Amino acid sequence: MTTRNRVIQLPASAGLPEPLNACHATAQDGRALARLWLLFRHHMSAWTEELPAADGSYRSDLLRRALGDPGWDSWLLTAGEHPIGFALTRAMNDPVHVLNSFFLVAPARGRGLGRAFARTVVADAPGRWSVAFQDANTAAARFWPQVAAGYDATWSLERRSVPGRPDSPPDTWVSFTVPA
Repeated sequence: MTTRNRVIQLPASAGLPEPLNACHATAQDGRALARLWLLFRHHMSAWTEELPAADGSYRSDLLRRALGDPGWDSWLLTAGEHPIGFALTRAMNDPVHVLNSFFLVAPARGRGLGRAFARTVVADAPGRWSVAFQDANTAAARFWPQVAAGYDATWSLERRSVPGRPDSPPDTWVSFTVPA
């Protein structure tokens, strides 16, 4: 079970304002998360081919769930006063937790910060984890197996059809165990 209102100081990352913090998001973080969500969905549209709605937004039901539904959790990553990333998790009361959405703004990438943030999120709830990504997203296809291998020598990959999207390529799921 996750710990609420926990702030975790991350190692400094050259060129980003400090401190670097990962914390469980609250309703007060909703506005920043909504803006990061828009960037995330736009970024993901390169692989999902999802178009924005008529008002320029993308579907945000998962973000709403992560901010209030039981079994979901949300994290915010900040550099000083700047929101620079987020993670949404689900199935937190189930035997296998799912890291549902994960995003860092472009200037925060390529510094090892994503790996530190991902490790912070999954380490907060030891046990079995699964993360889906698209093979065409080559950065994610390199990143998530590295995160998994850092915890579990027996991590695995599985390709699964995308529910409701029979014409889409399958998602790739990486599964691993985070020790207590």
